[in-house]
Amino acid sequence: MVTNQASMKRNGIQDWVSLRATAIIIALYSFYIAFVFFTAPTLTYPIWQGIFASLFMKVFTFAALVSIMLHVRIGLWQVLTDYVKPAGLRAGIQYVLNLIAFAYVAVGLFVLWGV
Repeated sequence: MVTNQASMKRNGIQDWVSLRATAIIIALYSFYIAFVFFTAPTLTYPIWQGIFASLFMKVFTFAALVSIMLHVRIGLWQVLTDYVKPAGLRAGIQYVLNLIAFAYVAVGLFVLWGV
């Protein structure tokens, strides 16, 4: 029987469901942004600012940013455990990549709520 050695209090089913849920949110956001691009006759700065000024769009964008971060964290953890065998190196790479993912969300929130 395989033991759960490297996943901090999570299991394969939780990872699978989390990846699918975050992928759905990312896909819905992508489709919505594509819809905005294709239906707007021209996208000027005031129109773009108006789109992102609504609370719906801010919440939807925040959900997409967090979903991307979670999706990246789980996906990179899976890839790194398969291909990077030294535990110290893998932990260091995971730490740096998790910092980058968190910084991505932090900068996104700064930009998003600055509108």
